[in-house]
Amino acid sequence: MKKITVLDVTLRDGSHSMRHAFTEQQVREVARGLRKAKMKYFEVSHGDGLGGSSLQYGFSKVDELKLIEAAREECGESAISVLILPGIGVKEDLKNAVKAGAKMARVATHVTEADVAGQHIYLSRELGLKTVGFLMMAHMAPTSVIVEQAKLFESYGAEIIYVTDSAGALLPHEVKERIAALKSHVSCEIGFHAHNNLSLALANTLAAVEAGATYVDGSLRCLGAGSGNTQTEVMVAVFDRLGYETGIDLYSVIDVANEVVAPFMPRPQEITGSSLIMGYAGVYSSFLLFTQEAAKKYNVDEREILVELGKMKAVGGQEDLIAEIAREIANHKQTVN
Repeated sequence: MKKITVLDVTLRDGSHSMRHAFTEQQVREVARGLRKAKMKYFEVSHGDGLGGSSLQYGFSKVDELKLIEAAREECGESAISVLILPGIGVKEDLKNAVKAGAKMARVATHVTEADVAGQHIYLSRELGLKTVGFLMMAHMAPTSVIVEQAKLFESYGAEIIYVTDSAGALLPHEVKERIAALKSHVSCEIGFHAHNNLSLALANTLAAVEAGATYVDGSLRCLGAGSGNTQTEVMVAVFDRLGYETGIDLYSVIDVANEVVAPFMPRPQEITGSSLIMGYAGVYSSFLLFTQEAAKKYNVDEREILVELGKMKAVGGQEDLIAEIAREIANHKQTVN
């Protein structure tokens, strides 16, 4: 029986959908539920990683270190992961996260920029953390480039390398190709992180596992950026049906999803026209709420903004482009009229 490690990202990727407003009590309740479900790892941090609480990305309602500490007090044998993006999070953020209780660090870069992660990965290993290289926006690079970048992560000391479909833009055959190539060219374990903007998160996750991935991400009730992630409780049930071993108690993970997470969700994680366009155009999933705000402010169709962002190949960190594009569309319409 093949073993699969499911990592739950509700308390990190879900922060985008929650506008970074998780409370300590919510974190404690989710952590207790995931502990009962025997989740091996779950992630706690600002949606944009350690240090992400800012004017550009959105301020956290509660300091992320306090949330990590709260999760640590409730997690039992489960382990806490944190995400860190070099340039947003600094070394001191990672050290502080370890003091607060983190046991895994996922060092995330754009798919072509793994070379900026060396110092963070070295530090993570020095601190005794399970260390992951996280290649974001994986649809934006050919497989050969992804292999090159993964080899860089491996050379720095990453123990697991993730193909990350940040825009929810990949199709199953594209996921298989990327995962299989990494399995052939690096010795690390391989992971996959999906978004559901094209309603393919679960299909892509299964494709990744079939191609050799042994770590996969999910979020309870799909709570995450854009249309959310692969739904953790559904994924666990499907893996069980397929004969994969996750070690997760199905009833308990369903309970924490329905009884804890569902009541505090600001809205269902459904595929709207806008999130669909994000996957279609290949736009970073965390841009959704920023785009909706800009569309309302300038009275333009948010889909037009997303299509332009896709044409520009915008990536995380370029949120300022959203308002600029919305303003240009509005000005153009006034000129035409």
